[in-house]
Amino acid sequence: MDTALSSSTPGVEATPKKKSFARHLPTAARVFMGLVFFVFGLNGFLEFIPTPKDLNPADPAVAFGIAMKATGFLFWLVKGTETVAGLLLLANRFVPLALAIIAPVIVNIFLTHALLAPAGLGMAVMLLAAELFLAWSYRAVYRPMLAMRATPS
Repeated sequence: MDTALSSSTPGVEATPKKKSFARHLPTAARVFMGLVFFVFGLNGFLEFIPTPKDLNPADPAVAFGIAMKATGFLFWLVKGTETVAGLLLLANRFVPLALAIIAPVIVNIFLTHALLAPAGLGMAVMLLAAELFLAWSYRAVYRPMLAMRATPS
């Protein structure tokens, strides 16, 4: 006797529904951003990616990086923020918080590449798009934070 699945509705096959590829997009965007920020944030401390030798200090983007290091704290603050946010994104922990703390860094990366170093604009646009997409994906979490009037608890 054949034990094939039968459907209670005539003309409808009993096959499992195919799941959409789009359900993996938030995870892909989260892992992409996590890898970028964790690797480049850690590189700020450990310098395992070699710095190009032909950097011109007169170039505005290079001068900006030198000025950030010269403050004594800003470069390390940004790289620490990138490392922690990247780790949170990779670990899938506190993702809305990680997106909120990395947002100003992404705006700075985007504006730096848009205005000072157009060669890296592609990666900056991809990071900005991933940030906006994930912020939209987690919009329900941000809704209370964006209330016009809030009362303290």
